[in-house]
Amino acid sequence: MLKIEHLAWSIPGGEEIIKDIDFTASEGKLIVVTGPNGGGKTSLAKLIAGIETPSNGKIFFQGEDITGLDVTQRARNGIAYAFQQPVRFKGLTVRDLLELAAGGKLPEEELCGLLGQVGLCANEYIDREMNASLSGGESKRIEIATVLARKAKLSIFDEPEAGIDLWSFSRLVETFQTLRRQGTGTLLVISHQERILSIADEVIVIAEGRVRMAGPREEVLPQLMADERTARCPLGKEEMA
Repeated sequence: MLKIEHLAWSIPGGEEIIKDIDFTASEGKLIVVTGPNGGGKTSLAKLIAGIETPSNGKIFFQGEDITGLDVTQRARNGIAYAFQQPVRFKGLTVRDLLELAAGGKLPEEELCGLLGQVGLCANEYIDREMNASLSGGESKRIEIATVLARKAKLSIFDEPEAGIDLWSFSRLVETFQTLRRQGTGTLLVISHQERILSIADEVIVIAEGRVRMAGPREEVLPQLMADERTARCPLGKEEMA
């Protein structure tokens, strides 16, 4: 279980981005964090992963206070993170990266399965180097595959739909559904996509650095969609006439 208490974070010497956030994410669930751009979603994900350090508050994971742990220590505790903009690793092949993530050698069948889940053909990619020859979308899908290879207790995906084509996105949604059914770990996904929101167990809406709404998808999503329709059409029919 992931528990956030009074979390706050500011840009060093600047603006406060995260302002007193509290929520609890149920274990083994698919939790989608959504909200307007600039609201603090990615900052929140980085704080949970240990990439950034909060200025206030606590982060608990499986009953342990991990606030003071760095990103490597959190990874050892079972937290995996997929960046919005993937890092390239010159000199490493896709196979190397997947096996590093898994912590050992992987059979060809498993390597093929991991790449297949993100819409890539293993024969074409397994021995390719992680360098500039790969497109942004290809790098993103490979990084998502490395997170899947980790089989982490908590997997954080920051806008996984960014930079990938529609077919690969469909495969990714199917992968999230499969992982949720298997109950192998908690999935925390930062996303604006309605298709990802529609398969969530819980939805957390972050706006202006605070939790605006949080709860089961069945309760939060209808209100979120109603608010969005209101924002798009602020005038009633009589006023528009």
